[in-house]
Amino acid sequence: MPLDTSARFSDPDAAYRLIVEAHRGLSDDESRKLDAALILTLANQIGDLAILREALALSRAAIAPSKDAATA
Repeated sequence: MPLDTSARFSDPDAAYRLIVEAHRGLSDDESRKLDAALILTLANQIGDLAILREALALSRAAIAPSKDAATA
């Protein structure tokens, strides 16, 4: 089963607010630890290495320019 990138939340803004609220009052270090714990929890929920690999590649591509773009 390929990674489903379609909108899955009925209220995506509420989902975003929930994540932001979970970070409220945390230090930068605590916030990074929360992110790591959430990532590992959700990765376990996915339970499929191929889908996890695809999600990681998609996420990396969103923040890091490709080598081709850097040399163009």
